[in-house]
Amino acid sequence: MTDFAPELESRLMRYAAIDSQSDEDSPTSPSTEIQLNMAQLLQDELTQIGATQVQITAYGAVLATIPATAAGPTVGFLAHMDTAPQFNGAGVKPRVIRGYNGGAISFPDDADLSLTPEASPYLATKVGHDLITASGLTLLGADDKAGIAVVMTAARHLIANPQIPHPKIRLAFTPDEEIGRGVDARLPADLGADFAYTFDGGEVGEIEYESFSADGAVVTITGVSAHPGMARGKMVNALGLAAKFIAALPAAQTPEMTHGTEGFIHLYEMSGSDSKAVLRFILRDFELDGLAAKGALLHSLAGTLQAAEPKAKIKVEIRKQYRNMRYWLEKDMTPVDLARGAARALGIAPVSVPIRGGTDGSRLTEMGVPCPNLFTGMQDIHGPLEWISVQDMALAAQLCLGIAQAAVKA
Repeated sequence: MTDFAPELESRLMRYAAIDSQSDEDSPTSPSTEIQLNMAQLLQDELTQIGATQVQITAYGAVLATIPATAAGPTVGFLAHMDTAPQFNGAGVKPRVIRGYNGGAISFPDDADLSLTPEASPYLATKVGHDLITASGLTLLGADDKAGIAVVMTAARHLIANPQIPHPKIRLAFTPDEEIGRGVDARLPADLGADFAYTFDGGEVGEIEYESFSADGAVVTITGVSAHPGMARGKMVNALGLAAKFIAALPAAQTPEMTHGTEGFIHLYEMSGSDSKAVLRFILRDFELDGLAAKGALLHSLAGTLQAAEPKAKIKVEIRKQYRNMRYWLEKDMTPVDLARGAARALGIAPVSVPIRGGTDGSRLTEMGVPCPNLFTGMQDIHGPLEWISVQDMALAAQLCLGIAQAAVKA
């Protein structure tokens, strides 16, 4: 079996150092210009390894083809280029910890930060592995640059070894996944795959075909401004109303209080002044009726608050993001079964649990291209403790190759 660890390590270190955060407030596609720096690098690398039909689309996705060496369905492999906007992603300094010894991991740029197997139990299973983390001031960006490294490594290997039988393979590296805009309406046709896989999962063995259904919500509260010294009977403080709105939310439905198949209402950003306040939420549930109920609750709370303070203006806007891919994949489990078989052939026990999140595969599946999600090894994502095992990534690359070969028989 080919040792892909050195190449994967080199790729992730190179990719992680590139700032490519997305921005949900931007109307452009991609949402940030810096994502195109990553896209240009991947376009150049794909051309160098001999991929065909390499392009950057008008909406910022990088597409390429690995020509078939055998008959079979066209298979897509995807990963996303953007990193999460929730934590600093500029100036990432990735580092390698050789032969992890099982203890606490410190960070050179934040002496108070510590990654421990007690807080991150999966870490305890990686003694002896080579781990990659950031320096403490940024996220790492293994979500999903680990996925890009996996797909690129497997692609280079297939192109360099044309004796390996595989059908036509289409590659896609998408922008803006972290803000729910990674699958442009044009992508399914441009990809041209019969089915596909996102490499955007965590622990080894994860083959996921069920995700949250998701909406975004914005609550805008417009108050009435007045000089504070002469405000009696005149001022309506938007921040005060925002505080009442937040206090009325059910505490049991927050992310930190839910697990398993429980959904949540997450207030992730608030801004404004006494004249206008804006609250941004994400709504998550595994079932559509549960998701609808969460949106209805926001409307109900807004109506109650509006009735109590008629001089204010309270508006709730809900935007569809993605839907549980199980609704479509359970009708045809072919890509899931193919991935499970390829995993077992590598001695990996496949694990399928509902994702408490979503991937580009959620939207792509809804749009007609069945697309389960596969592991990369990434852990503790979207924050400074993010880490990944190089050896886990190597297993993901082997799985990618195994699927490609197994698809010849599909």
